[in-house]
Amino acid sequence: MPLLTAFDGFVEQSKRVSPTCLITFERNRYSVPASFANYPVSLHIYPERLVIVMLKACLRHDAEGHVACEHRRIIKRSDRQPGRVIYDWRHYLAVVQRKPGALRNGAPFVDMPEAFRQLQGQMLRKPGGDREIRRSGLVLHHDEQAVLCAVELALEAGVPTKTHVLNLLHRLVEGTPTDQPDVTPPEALTLRKEPQANVARYDGLRRSQDTGGSRHAS
Repeated sequence: MPLLTAFDGFVEQSKRVSPTCLITFERNRYSVPASFANYPVSLHIYPERLVIVMLKACLRHDAEGHVACEHRRIIKRSDRQPGRVIYDWRHYLAVVQRKPGALRNGAPFVDMPEAFRQLQGQMLRKPGGDREIRRSGLVLHHDEQAVLCAVELALEAGVPTKTHVLNLLHRLVEGTPTDQPDVTPPEALTLRKEPQANVARYDGLRRSQDTGGSRHAS
């Protein structure tokens, strides 16, 4: 007797992803991963969710039928209500790798976790911050929760840099301690008197050396 499989009830529509990585359904627009921009996709419509599925024309032939992303379906109570745009900020990370300035005022990134937003703000205030962000698309290659934890630890330590976040991330992945060592100097090494710059003393030492050298030469 053949095995019975659960009926997967959905309505299918063909869509083409816009250059801004969006598809339109019932006057609302939903984001799709940037790698599918301008490609046709299959939209599976369920009562409570929308599933975007790859077609053979997308990227690789062996990817046909794979789920690209899902969204909770927005049901409008009235046709008079304006359409909404539903973003998933993760869908635009590949865009940031090419155009890091998109992070500054990009609508898709409004809903990023607060730690990511703080790191973004501190990086963009520094010279070369755009390039730093472009080189550090960590969520594209690592578990999002691990990256978020590393960013929070870097912010807590006051060292919000790509290098430090990567170091913490590798420690988290490898299971090594992320605690910072205690570098407080012992009492015996504490300065009793702060050193002061004394240019006149330096000039005096130079003059004495020049004078001694002249006497030696004579």
